[in-house]
Amino acid sequence: MARPLRFSVNTTLDGCTDHLAGIPSIDLHEDAARRIAEADALILGRVTYEMMESAWREPGRTGVPAEWMEPWMLPFARTIDAAKKYVVSTTLERVDWNAELVQGDLRTAISELVRRPGRGLMLGGVALAQSLAELDLIDEYEFLVHPRIAGHGPTLFGGFSRHLDLRLAGVRELPSGIVALRYERAREPR
Repeated sequence: MARPLRFSVNTTLDGCTDHLAGIPSIDLHEDAARRIAEADALILGRVTYEMMESAWREPGRTGVPAEWMEPWMLPFARTIDAAKKYVVSTTLERVDWNAELVQGDLRTAISELVRRPGRGLMLGGVALAQSLAELDLIDEYEFLVHPRIAGHGPTLFGGFSRHLDLRLAGVRELPSGIVALRYERAREPR
């Protein structure tokens, strides 16, 4: 049986996905660390991989927070540092940080990862998610909606070529006021 591909993204009420527009909180980082630990691996686009690696690798390995970090962010840093990662890129020649480069036909490469047995894969990155949604390869969508209006972009799925019908599968409210909305595809998968 194929393992599910789950897309998770932080967004403001007005749809902004800029990582600086969200509200950092203990509960958000604990929730993200739990979801990453439950997945077999992360699938990241180049931009997300490079951003996450530059922020979380060193604190995850040394246990010493970066100057911008709060100490409560360290468990998340350790979790993402340890996670297996697949990086989708047409420009990178190599990756490390417990990562494997994914190149070639996107549908074929991701379908092969999904076919392997396991608990599931977690997808990060807005552009990659849009490409995989266009290919109808994402099984679950989780939108972590921050109680903030950013007033700027980038936003989710701008220029998406069609409608994608989803079914609400769960709602969780974090103590910080962030609401996690989990959706599944409304039709039979793949």
